Amino acid sequence: MFSIEKFHKEGFDIIALKDDLSDAQAEILPAHSAMLHAFRIPHHNDVINIIDGYTSLQDYQTNMTEYFKGAKLSPFACRIPGGRYEWEGKEYVIEKMITPGSCIHGLLYNVAFEVVRTYADERNALVTLRYQYKGEDHGYPFPYDCEVEYRLQPGMRLEISTTISSHAGSPMPLMDGWHPYFTTGTPVDELELQFASEQIVEFNAQLIPTGQVLPYDRFLESSPLTGIPLDNSFLLNFSQHASSCTLRDPLKHLAITFYPDSSYPVLQLYIPPHRNSIAIENLTGAPNAFNNGMGLITLQPGETRTFTTAIAAAAW
Repeated sequence: MFSIEKFHKEGFDIIALKDDLSDAQAEILPAHSAMLHAFRIPHHNDVINIIDGYTSLQDYQTNMTEYFKGAKLSPFACRIPGGRYEWEGKEYVIEKMITPGSCIHGLLYNVAFEVVRTYADERNALVTLRYQYKGEDHGYPFPYDCEVEYRLQPGMRLEISTTISSHAGSPMPLMDGWHPYFTTGTPVDELELQFASEQIVEFNAQLIPTGQVLPYDRFLESSPLTGIPLDNSFLLNFSQHASSCTLRDPLKHLAITFYPDSSYPVLQLYIPPHRNSIAIENLTGAPNAFNNGMGLITLQPGETRTFTTAIAAAAW
């Protein structure tokens, strides 16, 4: 059986999806960008939280814009230089910036979502959250609804779907993603990574795509992360691989595997300087897609689009 619990802890109002059989538990923060706060899984005689989240509300308020841990990335992800882009012959400048000129990770990374549905039965537990963007940023005057659904399933599997519904009167540019950081409690330099890509997006010195794609196959097989810097975008190959990415902990014999559908063709990987966790991000397009068009989606008036991924944890 599955169940749902709501509680308050360390300043956060939390909705927990629970697998009562395995004791797996996913914790979501509706008031903070529909964030995945924790995914607790049983491991031997212990419980491991595989999400590197925030220890408290104060931690979130102080450090959220440093790493954007867990943020919902909408209606664009990653960087738009200067917040400027051109759409249908008109130039727009995003107003919401972390610092002047620093436009990153969309408009919803710090907004409160509304809980619109919770449900649990013997097969799964789910919560659906919604934010209604009114087009108030002059740099993105396209109203839309963003619904995020978390669904905890058997086998310590968590499915995450985002549904975007346009309320704009004209076509709107769109990119979608999310920004979770993963940890097993073991330093990243002792972990291994494998992902299904033979192509890396070339970046310039400012981490903006040049428009070129280069060959890259270092992680087609599971390989150590020791000393390797990552802040890169990779194009996934869905034709030959059942999963897109697997993070393995050979010390704890634990694996975290990612299963995006074809709506998320870009895998963004980032290891922060502390190297205690790794961001594994499913994106619909490359950074600066509003300008370079790499994966850019055009959503027509009244159109709805859904993007789905899943993560699963398993011991071996």
